[in-house]
Amino acid sequence: MGGVAEQVSSLELADYQRAVRLLLSHALITDAHPNRAALPLIRRWAGQLRTDLHEVLGYRLVTTPNTARLLRAQDELDVTRPARTRTDRPFDRRRYAYLVLTLATLGRSGPQTALSELADAVAADAARIDGLGLDTERKPDRDAFVDAVTWLAERGALTLADGSAADWVSSPDQAEALYDIDREVVFAIYQPSRVLQHMSSVTGLLDHDRGVAQGVHRVREAAARRARRLVLEHPVVYYADAGESLRGQLRHPGLAEDLERLTGQAVERRAEGVALVDTSGRLSDLRFPSGGTPSQAALLLAARIAARVETSRPSMLPAPTSAERTETLAASIDAGLPVKGVLAELSEAETAEREPAEAQAYPFVTDAWLRAAMTQLMETYGTAFSLAWRGDPDRLLREAVRLLVALRLVVRVEGGVLALPLLARYRGATAEVRPRARRAERQQDTLFEASEVK
Repeated sequence: MGGVAEQVSSLELADYQRAVRLLLSHALITDAHPNRAALPLIRRWAGQLRTDLHEVLGYRLVTTPNTARLLRAQDELDVTRPARTRTDRPFDRRRYAYLVLTLATLGRSGPQTALSELADAVAADAARIDGLGLDTERKPDRDAFVDAVTWLAERGALTLADGSAADWVSSPDQAEALYDIDREVVFAIYQPSRVLQHMSSVTGLLDHDRGVAQGVHRVREAAARRARRLVLEHPVVYYADAGESLRGQLRHPGLAEDLERLTGQAVERRAEGVALVDTSGRLSDLRFPSGGTPSQAALLLAARIAARVETSRPSMLPAPTSAERTETLAASIDAGLPVKGVLAELSEAETAEREPAEAQAYPFVTDAWLRAAMTQLMETYGTAFSLAWRGDPDRLLREAVRLLVALRLVVRVEGGVLALPLLARYRGATAEVRPRARRAERQQDTLFEASEVK
């Protein structure tokens, strides 16, 4: 493999790394998304980006005159970065189904479409899917459909030419919306790596490092790319969650050198694992801590859990391994897959032969304790929380725990959570309630640092 950013001068390296971070945080870039300066920057460095992203990570960059699309290799099933609705809630299965059906409809449409016509076309396709349907007479169905349309509009596949989608949702008989269709963006959004009719499980979408028989060198290269991807794509990679050969790649000094040169960010190592620290604030799609009640509640809850672990010595339970988490999640997703339409005689084997990791035990915190801790936080900081969250503490707890799971600070198990090592970073976090706002501050600045401080 050639050197990372080999053709980039030292004077231009920061600009190149900015392009890398932009592309990694926005897999689809268009004239309008995420901003108008993004696509020219990617075009400028397209050749070097294409080389580095493939050699370092095994990713493929596809560019057209009006789009740049990064096609990632997927190592694990990940539910921590869902599509979001207009009210910032995760998409449910209905919305994902409407999104895919809308893309299919737009792919065979002309340059413009009325929202009602688009809804009718999607409804006709949805009616052929057991348990789905789209009834434009029902407001919940209209809401779900417009969430999918809005997601596409935010990425430039659709541009509102006239009318209002929100008005159509409220009164479809009296309102309408007209959209221009950018077919180039439509085709860039949906580029599956497998023929879906040939798969009997969602695990068929994962990268299984096929072609192992090509030799030891190729196997080592594939493992090195996977290690870099894991560090890049996740807040932290714990050594305990990796097999022995992958742990060797995670500890290899070349991993840090390549990722730091590629992204401009620092790689931190501790006894428990390794992480890429986003000091730019432009690489991670999940800032923590950040503004908003869920993030602030999650920070305070993390501090409470860390204190609980330190002072009360709770029970230790084994955490599910990466393979076990994938198996459980795949079974849940596969349960919703239609049996009809799968070409069983062409389906591929979807089992990955990877070196298993040994289960590691971590401190266990019960759901009952978490509910009590959230009640205490509401009593102490409730006046600083937004009104919508203040009235639903159970939902706030669910969202806070979801955030901690996404950040790999805890892992969900039956009856509670297990506290993972990175949680120690937020031990002792404090908050000050002010008349109009509350600001939470961390005492630690580096990963795992708190675990070393008395």
